[in-house]
Amino acid sequence: MNRTALVLGAGLGGISAAQSLRKALPHDDRVVLVDRAGDHVYQASLPWVLAGSRDLAQISRPAEHAARRGIEYIHGEVESISPAERSATIDGRVLGADVLIIALGAEYNAGAVPGLAEAGHCFYTSEGAVNGHQALDAFKGGRIAFLTAAPQYKCPAAPYEASLLVDGELRRQGLRGSVQIDFYAAEPGPMMTAGAEVSAAIRQLIESRDITYHPGRTIAAVDADSRRLRFVNGDESAYDLLFYVPPHRAPSVIREAGLTDESGWIPVDRHTLATKHEGVYAIGDVVVLPLKMGRPLPKAGVFAHAQGEVVAHNVAVAWTGRGVLRRFDGKGACFVETGDGRAGMGQGNFYAEPLPAVRLRPPSRLWHGAKVFYEKYWLYSRF
Repeated sequence: MNRTALVLGAGLGGISAAQSLRKALPHDDRVVLVDRAGDHVYQASLPWVLAGSRDLAQISRPAEHAARRGIEYIHGEVESISPAERSATIDGRVLGADVLIIALGAEYNAGAVPGLAEAGHCFYTSEGAVNGHQALDAFKGGRIAFLTAAPQYKCPAAPYEASLLVDGELRRQGLRGSVQIDFYAAEPGPMMTAGAEVSAAIRQLIESRDITYHPGRTIAAVDADSRRLRFVNGDESAYDLLFYVPPHRAPSVIREAGLTDESGWIPVDRHTLATKHEGVYAIGDVVVLPLKMGRPLPKAGVFAHAQGEVVAHNVAVAWTGRGVLRRFDGKGACFVETGDGRAGMGQGNFYAEPLPAVRLRPPSRLWHGAKVFYEKYWLYSRF
């Protein structure tokens, strides 16, 4: 009996799931991968694009090339999802499946903050990182503001990396003395889910570069004309150049399908990534996985990648009757670029209780080299 696995989304999680399924399943079983983007962008490298050490072409590949291993690729918009029927409508065409894997990621919602989209550059998008770099290249002095508009966002290290990379680029150009850098964080501290020790180390690293850190600042609105940030507590701050991380939300097609809970994200089993619907799984940034400490598992590529492999493996075990089921264990690691040809490395077990057990290794050229290697490994091995 031939069966079909339908994977929605060709980010790290979706590609990991689709390619792992293709390797593990018999040739006659179909693996279908759907994405609306023409290009896959390795988003962990966007802070490098912002700072000028990468251009977009270096970190982008045609998304359809991820399907060269016998995966059916559909370039189209997911218009609706029926979890009960394990089907999705893509550009008017209904596709059914025996297993549905949802990996559609997070949607950026800059419009939730009045004036934000018009006032600055969202370096979490390709366009924002490129335009942000052009603005930085023309910048000769004044106040640069980094802003996280909500306390939870994907890739928790990225805004801190970006500020350090920009600091390093300004120092390289001899302009740092004429630039004030402020970091306004909606969260109470950097990377809080990794623990107090890691958070304090990242903050110390930021402040050691004369980046003024303002934690717990919830943005209310931005006035692009006067270049002022207005916060919920009534404070205001001036800026000349603004880089921001917008609020995130689940894509509308996910919300309309009734897949989300009160968190706004898809709840899944923390080990299998199964939803409440038979044969429907969700992985990556679109899911919520509460931890005992009271915060959710961070939204990060390393977790999406691992989750995709776990789901694919378990589907293959169920369909072929071969192998032993696996569990997603909450272990992961991420690099923290520091802007001087060095990077730190945070790694550990986020499922550890009562608190995640995470260690931050100090910045070194070794970890920077490892991040560069992984970027190249992903782009060359997956496409």
